Amino acid sequence: DDYMMKITHVIRGEEWLPSVPLHVMLYRAFGWEDVMPRFAHLPLILKPSGKGKLSKRDGDKDGFPVFPLEWDMGNGELATGYRESGYFPEAVINLLALLGWNPGTEQEVFSVDELSEIFSIERVNKSGARFDPEKARWFNHQYLMLKDDESLAQLFGQDLSQRGVASSPALNCKVVALVKERVNFVSEMWQQASFFYQAPESYDEKVAQKRWKDGIPVFMALLADNLVEHGNWHAEAIKAFVSARIEAEGVNFGAVLNSFRLALVGGSFGPDLFVIAELLGKEETIARIRKAVERL
Repeated sequence: DDYMMKITHVIRGEEWLPSVPLHVMLYRAFGWEDVMPRFAHLPLILKPSGKGKLSKRDGDKDGFPVFPLEWDMGNGELATGYRESGYFPEAVINLLALLGWNPGTEQEVFSVDELSEIFSIERVNKSGARFDPEKARWFNHQYLMLKDDESLAQLFGQDLSQRGVASSPALNCKVVALVKERVNFVSEMWQQASFFYQAPESYDEKVAQKRWKDGIPVFMALLADNLVEHGNWHAEAIKAFVSARIEAEGVNFGAVLNSFRLALVGGSFGPDLFVIAELLGKEETIARIRKAVERL
């Protein structure tokens, strides 16, 4: 097959070294010595521990993919693939290029064109390369951050559709811009941004016990009523209005903001509180505050 396809270079794992003499003799026996490919052998990819060759079982045990695509083993076993796990192709290429090779510089993120330009077999290490699942996720994050918000919004929209969640491209674009720095995969955006699409059905008990007490419930109920009359629904204007109400009532600023966030998202996470309120809209923000007052 190599002869028929006019293969010029055979680059494979070092476990094939003992076969090289046999292959060379075969080429000579067939009279193909003049077109025999050049043989090169690469160090093995090792387990995350650095001891032994990386295997499917290592991925199954530690929860990371080993195969490029989801692989049916034929015995009821299904091996997870990089594609199905949400890795970008260019991130996997970059990851693999730096397993056992280095450019001689501190640069780690390369386009395919850059790799094609600078890669040389002479800089391939002779010792095995330890596979690092965390580094694989890091590479995916780098390529996620390199994508424009419109592209990410389209991918996130597909993820939302699979979850049965209605969305709009305009909202998705604003949401991914807020949460992309916090995730390694598009699929992780839902965990960081679900409250933009669904009101919380439960509230973090620890946050509620710490913040939702003393005069806060009464203040939040009044704030919801006050916000009905507030017209400028932009983050800075909402912040200024809420800050003025806090000062006027003499309540604890931190307690109010944490309670406000608890009402909107169900916990103490998420991007800027007033940006969240702006994106949710006036009616939804007021409804969530009143819901929290009623339930908490």
